[in-house]
Amino acid sequence: MKAALLLCGVGLSAFSSAALGGFSALNMPRGPTALSQDVYDLHMLVFWICVAIGVVVFGAIFYSILTHRKSRGVKPSQFSHSTRLEVVWTIIPFVILIVMAVPATKTLLDMEDVSDYDLTVKVTGYQWLWHYEYMDGDAEGTAFYSSMDRDTRLARIRANGLSPADVDNYLLEVDNPLVLPVGKRVRFLLTSNDVIHSWWVPEFGWKKDTIPGFVNEAWVQVDEPGTYRGQCAELCGRDHAFMPIVVVVKEEEDYLAWVDEQVNGAGGEQLAAPGLPEVPRLGEATVMGLLANLNDDMPRATVPEARGGER
Repeated sequence: MKAALLLCGVGLSAFSSAALGGFSALNMPRGPTALSQDVYDLHMLVFWICVAIGVVVFGAIFYSILTHRKSRGVKPSQFSHSTRLEVVWTIIPFVILIVMAVPATKTLLDMEDVSDYDLTVKVTGYQWLWHYEYMDGDAEGTAFYSSMDRDTRLARIRANGLSPADVDNYLLEVDNPLVLPVGKRVRFLLTSNDVIHSWWVPEFGWKKDTIPGFVNEAWVQVDEPGTYRGQCAELCGRDHAFMPIVVVVKEEEDYLAWVDEQVNGAGGEQLAAPGLPEVPRLGEATVMGLLANLNDDMPRATVPEARGGER
């Protein structure tokens, strides 16, 4: 008996570890910022409250089904109402909502507070790439476009022998990442040049729509150097799936070296949005042909002819 219980305990422990491992892969990331950690904690608070409610509700349902089933000869009770019970099940949800609302309100207020910033970056969405402009700070005046990197573009149409499996971070890599200093409070001004996009890096704990003619604000302070990836999160047309976001957070010394390179070196403003990357001449006809076929296959709107042959 003891051996059986021990075996069951080991099995449950292994199952729990595997389940938690899978859960962490699917769950919201904790993130490298204080704000993203607050969002994560709020998410987990609401999650466990929902789990507790589910256990109580479904536990009561299954207990009633099994204990008071007709086959056991149980006769249903007859009653019209219970004032005490109605008061209880009104107060309990109200208390639960208050418990969730207090930290949620605090987190939302912190999320919208863009004061006391060290650096401002303007983000403009295009079909289908991003434009970044440093409005102040050491990199003031630096601006560039950021679009999907060359290898991903080629792998997407299987040019030059590349396939998606050959490319690291396929669909998640860019030619020019946004570079930020570690530990600095960065304000974002977000807008769009054409349609609504949404700038989203999951590990930052928020996303913001970029809307033509309107400027949204957001902020982030990343305390851990690293590379953080995201994507456009608003359906914005044919190539919506090909608008990756890459943010590289550097130590102060490395960030200043990057700024110096942008201001005095080969970086700086790109006056035009980049098109397709250059490819070897032998593959150029193939690439252009594939793109032409893609354009030919795109559905086109048709206008029915009016009487007399007019449209």
